[in-house]
Amino acid sequence: MHTVEKIGGTSMSRFEEVLQNIFIGQRQGAELYQRIFVVSAYSGMTNMLLEHKKTGEPGVYERFADAHNEDAWLEALDNVQQAMTAKNAELFEGEYELQAANRFIEGRISDVRDCMVSLQQLCSYGHFQLTEHLMKVREMLASLGEAHSAFNTVLALKKKGINARLADLTGWNQREPKTFQEMVRDSFDGIDLNNELVVATGYTHCSEGLMSTFDRGYSEITFAQIAATTGASEAIIHKEYHLSSADPTLVGVDKVVTIGRTNYDVADQLSNLGMEAIHPKAARTLRRAGIHLRIKNAFEPDHGGTLISQDYCSEKPCVEIIAGRKDVFGIEVFDQEMLGDVEYDLEITKLLRKLKLYVVNKDSDANSITYYVSASRKMINRASRLIEERYPMAEVNVHNVAIVSAIGSDLKVKGILAKTVAALAEAGISIQAVHQSIRQVEMQCVVQEEDYDAAIAALHRALIEPENHGDVIVAA
Repeated sequence: MHTVEKIGGTSMSRFEEVLQNIFIGQRQGAELYQRIFVVSAYSGMTNMLLEHKKTGEPGVYERFADAHNEDAWLEALDNVQQAMTAKNAELFEGEYELQAANRFIEGRISDVRDCMVSLQQLCSYGHFQLTEHLMKVREMLASLGEAHSAFNTVLALKKKGINARLADLTGWNQREPKTFQEMVRDSFDGIDLNNELVVATGYTHCSEGLMSTFDRGYSEITFAQIAATTGASEAIIHKEYHLSSADPTLVGVDKVVTIGRTNYDVADQLSNLGMEAIHPKAARTLRRAGIHLRIKNAFEPDHGGTLISQDYCSEKPCVEIIAGRKDVFGIEVFDQEMLGDVEYDLEITKLLRKLKLYVVNKDSDANSITYYVSASRKMINRASRLIEERYPMAEVNVHNVAIVSAIGSDLKVKGILAKTVAALAEAGISIQAVHQSIRQVEMQCVVQEEDYDAAIAALHRALIEPENHGDVIVAA
């Protein structure tokens, strides 16, 4: 009856608190075991290794891929090594642990440096192209961050007298890659969970190549597969916050409530809005294995958090969460020839997919379709231009919008649409479009981008806050 638990990079950077709150806490003896932890790299490390997730500032990978200046990526890799050894010095006061931590990461980085230099030299010959090997380089660099944090965690636990064991899924020095499932299965074969606390890397090296599909979302995929393969009783993700009824910075810390229970449908709606409780592919793995997911605040260990299951439905229809996203453009395509011709939708959807644009939602009427897309303005303009080239008679307009959603495991609330429209009208917000599916788990309102914050607050006040809504679900 073991658990598989994931700890993100921001939490791992507050390691002493995580050590006391999660890894050890009040546990003693046998209570310390029957747990597998999947750890991410310390906050900022993957940005340095690849590229900054938000700003796009190049890291080692981007500088190597640029291939114009060898010194640039070598210098960036040296900076990573300095940052990692500095983190080691922050974590370990004892000489033995500090030397062991430094030897481990310096050895890995030395191997990576030699490999990348050799690859660069090889690709100076015309028969070998660097672009054909870049994804492997990206995966190799990404694995350094998880290996660093996982190895250090095992060192720290052993120092506390806990029988910790590293499950290194990075495939370092492995002759041939295994499939994803084989890699996870073989790595846990023979481990005695009764007497060993296992710390696994968030990155898994496999023949499928996790990053080619999930890029930097691979750690949750690893986490879910470990839970499914080992038959976990529960999967737990430790975050820096609770899964709450809305963003507390928008509605007020005193107004939000923690969602005590919900289902995977709700988790998927949040993922669609870019507010992942868990990656949808990871959620699918857990659902198929019949494993419940718990979202906990890493710094409130005694709080039960939020339990997500397949079959949960609220006792009474209600709104559980108000969420949304601002980085949305509405691409409106109008053409009198569209009526009755489904090819328009099929062709434009293919085009958007080819450009790797994320479609949050879409709506249509007799002669127009609007796609609500998350992407940069540059990519949106390119998509608009290609649609006009494909359909010269069409009129294409781009709108800066935001999406605000009311989400719940059972959203069959009488009068919810009227209450929503009234709440936004009272706040002086004009609704551009409304979407509600028959499945009754989400209702989306499209508003002007500048109205996003006010719309979140208005809907939370009208649909969730206790004085206006008696069916709030709070943590058990």
